Amino acid sequence: MSYRWINKKDTCVVVKVGSSTLSFSNGKINLQRIEQLAGVLAGIKKQGYKVILVSSGAIAVGGGLLGLKKKPRSLAEKQALAAVGQAELMKIYQKFFEATGETVAQVLLTKDGLQEEVKRSNAYNTLHKLLEMGIIPVINENDTVSTFGIRFGNNDVLAAYVAELMHADLLMILSDINGLYTTDPRKDPSAQIIETVRELSPEIISTAGGSKNSFGTGGMTVKLDAARIAMEAGIDMIITNGKDPEVIRETLAGKRKGTLFTVHSS
Repeated sequence: MSYRWINKKDTCVVVKVGSSTLSFSNGKINLQRIEQLAGVLAGIKKQGYKVILVSSGAIAVGGGLLGLKKKPRSLAEKQALAAVGQAELMKIYQKFFEATGETVAQVLLTKDGLQEEVKRSNAYNTLHKLLEMGIIPVINENDTVSTFGIRFGNNDVLAAYVAELMHADLLMILSDINGLYTTDPRKDPSAQIIETVRELSPEIISTAGGSKNSFGTGGMTVKLDAARIAMEAGIDMIITNGKDPEVIRETLAGKRKGTLFTVHSS
């Protein structure tokens, strides 16, 4: 198949990376993986792609800094950890992107900020100008003023709204699983990956499972919510394993891995 984002420059790609990809299962940050991610995103930008990164991980980074072993239970504690971790997370991104010669900008958004007309317009103008200036936006939910993402793990959904706002060509969800399976592969060894989804039928929705990372919050159900938003906007979305960020480059070259959600025939 030949999709509009395969080897097509000047296309907009939104990459969402989750806590399970950025951190180890004990919550400690995986610096090597973030460095690899920065290198790949900087590389495809230099090739001519417009790159937007939606990154979870603030709570995980905050928990790691404070030596926590498990995800906090109270909402207030999660917000506090997000406040601690977000500053450190951006420092890490700045360090690794600067090493590639790229500049990043922190953009904190909320779900209502992408739906209310004036705020939506402001968000679009800012992101558009950053891309025009050759800067890579690094987006996260503003957890200190919005609890929606903390409660429901909706950075996946936030990424879909960002992709829709910016008329992206492709949304990539990097997760700790290879894609959408017929059944839960952790429980059923015969589970098969579903390569392409063109309709979110009840059968497809019933395959969704949860997240196994102690600091992550987004399971497959939330990712299907994101897929619905993307597909309704005519945007292709891929769920794939983010343990090797090179999968981004491979996908853009047509060597697709994971599950593609699309309403396009080719």
